[in-house]
Amino acid sequence: MSKLYVGIDVSSRNNVVYLMKPDGSKHSNFSVENSPKGSAELVKQIVKALTSYNLTEVTVGLESTGCYGDHLVYFLKGNAELAKFNRSIHVLNPKQVKKFKDTYNDLQKNDYIDSFVIADCLRFGRINKEVYMDDARFKALLILTRQRFFAVQSLTAEKQRFLNVIFKKYSSLVQNKVFSNTFGASALALYEEFDSADTLAYMDLHELTDFLIEKSKNRFSDSEAVAKAIQKAARSSYRLPKTVNDSVNQVLSSSISLIRALEQQIKVLDKAIAEQMQLIPNTLQSIPGIGPVYSAGIIAEIGDIHRFKNQSALGKYAGLAWTQNQSGDFESKNTKLIRSGNKFLKYYLCEATLSLVRCDTEYSRFYHLKYNEVNKGQHKRALALTARKFVRLVYALLIDNKLYTPSEL
Repeated sequence: MSKLYVGIDVSSRNNVVYLMKPDGSKHSNFSVENSPKGSAELVKQIVKALTSYNLTEVTVGLESTGCYGDHLVYFLKGNAELAKFNRSIHVLNPKQVKKFKDTYNDLQKNDYIDSFVIADCLRFGRINKEVYMDDARFKALLILTRQRFFAVQSLTAEKQRFLNVIFKKYSSLVQNKVFSNTFGASALALYEEFDSADTLAYMDLHELTDFLIEKSKNRFSDSEAVAKAIQKAARSSYRLPKTVNDSVNQVLSSSISLIRALEQQIKVLDKAIAEQMQLIPNTLQSIPGIGPVYSAGIIAEIGDIHRFKNQSALGKYAGLAWTQNQSGDFESKNTKLIRSGNKFLKYYLCEATLSLVRCDTEYSRFYHLKYNEVNKGQHKRALALTARKFVRLVYALLIDNKLYTPSEL
């Protein structure tokens, strides 16, 4: 096929470009600024090469490098001169490019070599057919859902650090799990307002009970019983030297403030995501337990479902596929999930699956069936297999644009 291949190695300051002719030989390589002026020069050089060889098709490729390539892709997609040609733009997985580069055993490492490898990878065609999504609605949603992902990850990590520190101050309180929700309002207020285990252990029971009623808004069925359990746990907790206890209190106060801030940030993002989802009609929210946030996370990463030829391709893209270990007549029964895949899509699919398991009889039955098949790693295995089943449902609903109908109906 008569096509020009353009490999671009993107960085924050410069874009190194390699123009490859249809037969794989070099046309030119050069560097331009990563700016509107530099991108205009890039288009000029591409159009010049296409014209000189009477070519009508061009394939442009660059690695996925966070935010550095986004402006370039927008520029190339919206450029009027380049639009006169049949062009496609691919944002490649860096891991895929590296594997392709490994087939050349004598290449050095520099920006010009990397741009050549990208162009040659495009020429061989051994790439995921993942043309860059040019719908601004998906990109806007993607920014929000990925920020929420990072906020949730930060919150999870901070909560784990908090648990490690609170054990120093109230060891028995943590061991006995006096509070059903360690991070509930009443629990955090207690951790924050009492400076030591001794203060909590020997305060007036009625005062502690009134404190719990106030902070929990009287949601405990028996506040006095909870107060007694707290004091009992406080008395049996380890005691800290005063200097250590003061440091622990400072860390706990800081951690609680951060937890509250992250939870507030997630609420704000959830609201913004729900508003953005009103611009993107979809059928995923017809699934029980799948609200605007989970459906947004899935939709944002998938984009146009027609990018995937079948549900298997979608599952592999999400990292919900298994490696194969086979040789001759032997085939291992123990396989692992592939390490590649879109971690954001995988996260939202798994979170949505957990919600679906709680709301849908069919998926609950399937999850518990897989859970009981093995003796170790039950939850992780059952969740992955159920999420893979969920991928088939997602693909079917989006490709046919139909509402979810439970199997019992």
